Amino acid sequence: MANNQGPQGTNDPAGSTQMFRAFVDDAPQARQAAPAAPSGPRVGLIVGIVAAVIVVAAVAWLALG
Repeated sequence: MANNQGPQGTNDPAGSTQMFRAFVDDAPQARQAAPAAPSGPRVGLIVGIVAAVIVVAAVAWLALG
C-alpha cells in the first residue's frame, strides 16, 4: 500500500476519496448478488402456526375433558 502521507504528516485527501469511490462502486454489485426475498406469505410459517394452535387446543380439550 502506498504511503499517503505528505512531508508534514497529513493524510492525502485524494487517497481517501479514491478508496471511498471504489467502495461506492463496489456496493451496488454486492446488493445485486443477494437473492431477493419472496414478498408473498410464507406457507410453511402459516401451516406451522395452524398446527401449533390445533395441538394446544387438543391438549386443552383433553386436560379439561
